Parts: sequence; C-alpha cells; structure tokens
Amino acid sequence: MTKEALSTHSRILITGASGALGRELAFRLARPGASLSLWGRDAERLEVVAGGCRARGAHADARSLDLTDLDAALTALKQEDAAAPFDLVFLVAGQGDTLPPGAVVEDPAQVARLCQVNFVAPAAIAAAMAGRMAARGRGRIALVGTAAASHSLPIAATYAGSKAGLARYADALRLSVRGHGVSVTLVSPGFFADMQTGGARPSLPGEISAGRVAEKMIPAVLAGRAELSVPRRFLLLRWFDRLLPRPLRDRILLSLRLP
Repeated sequence: MTKEALSTHSRILITGASGALGRELAFRLARPGASLSLWGRDAERLEVVAGGCRARGAHADARSLDLTDLDAALTALKQEDAAAPFDLVFLVAGQGDTLPPGAVVEDPAQVARLCQVNFVAPAAIAAAMAGRMAARGRGRIALVGTAAASHSLPIAATYAGSKAGLARYADALRLSVRGHGVSVTLVSPGFFADMQTGGARPSLPGEISAGRVAEKMIPAVLAGRAELSVPRRFLLLRWFDRLLPRPLRDRILLSLRLP
C-alpha cells in the first residue's frame, strides 16, 4: 500500500482513538477520501477527534466502547469490515498502571483488567482482522506495545507483562499472514507524556510525545515493517537487559522507583 493510496481512499480503524496517540494518528491520517472508524471509551473526547478528522476532509465515525466487552468489539469489527473493508488497522487502546506505594503486588482485579485491555482484546481483534485481510490478500495491522515489555519491572509487572505477551503474539501473527499480502507491525514506544495510567503519574525518563510516535509510526506501518521502537535508544536498553548477569539485573530492576 503506497502513500498515494493512503491519501485517497484508505479505510482505517483506530482503537483507543480518544487517547493521545489515537488522536494524533487520526489527525495525521485524516484527509479527503479517507474513511476513519474511531473507537474509544470516552465518547466526548472521541467526538472531538471525529470532528477534527471531518474538518480535515475525511469521513469519520465514532464508536464508544470498552474493550473489556470483547464480544461487542468483535461484533462491531465484523459488521464494519463487512460494510466497508478496512485497509489499515491501528490497535492503540491500552492502559498502564504502577504498583501503589507500600504494596508488594498488584490488585488481582486490576491485573485481570490490564491483561484484557493490553493483550486479550488487541490480540483477538488482530486475529479477526488478519483473517479477513488474508482472505482479501491485502492489509496492514499495527499493534502498540511498549519499550517496557522487554524488562521485568516489579513496579509495573502487569503492564510490562501484558505488553510482552502482545509483542510475542504480534511477531507470530506477522509470520502467519505475511504470505497472504498482510503485514503486522509492532510499535514499541517509550513513555508517553500523557499516557493513561491508573493514577497520578510523574514524569519518566525517555518520554516521547504522542505526536512524535504517530509521525514515525505511520510510514513504518505503510512500509510493512515488522517492528518500530521509538526512541531508538530503547533498543540498546533491551540488549543491555539481556547481557547483564541475572543477579546484577535483578538488583537494578528491584531498585527502580517512580520519581
């Protein structure tokens, strides 16, 4: 799929479109001839994003839903894709969280919710979409992970763990469909300045704006790249983590605290 195709009649799905990265992607992809389906939990913010896309000349529909209701999401996906097949799918929705002060482990209910939102829902939606695209012989899928997925973080065990599962799944799905004209791209950004968390979040090292991630992400997905890490220095941290002796690595990870 070329940039010229994107500029005319691309049919695009973005989950998490009421969040920072989803909004930035939507605004950059919106142009005359484009048709965007925007999914998100916050109906008010979602409609603002849809309005911004329409102002840029695109057709945009907003659908308010929570991906913890996976049956509803898969039903909506099937209906929308049957009515007008998607060319590009950006699975952006996700949620972060960190260990509360004084806690030893995370709340079990929160663990279940984060795994549903960060792994189960995007993996299931990607599988459904990949099957439909493979039958058509074309399509691009992007799954948003995190640089944290490469590390065993006690302060964010479920967030890092759920995204690590998504990363491995994305790579396996990519191999499954690459012979059918479909690409799957894993995008692993650093910390967003305004990412969603379960509580107040201080500034973190290596933060990057959602706009910058979107700017790098779109051409990578259009090119069918297997993976994109932004900022790139997180690739070095990944290898550093792998090469360190386990006792030293464990001491470093256990010493990490939020500012």
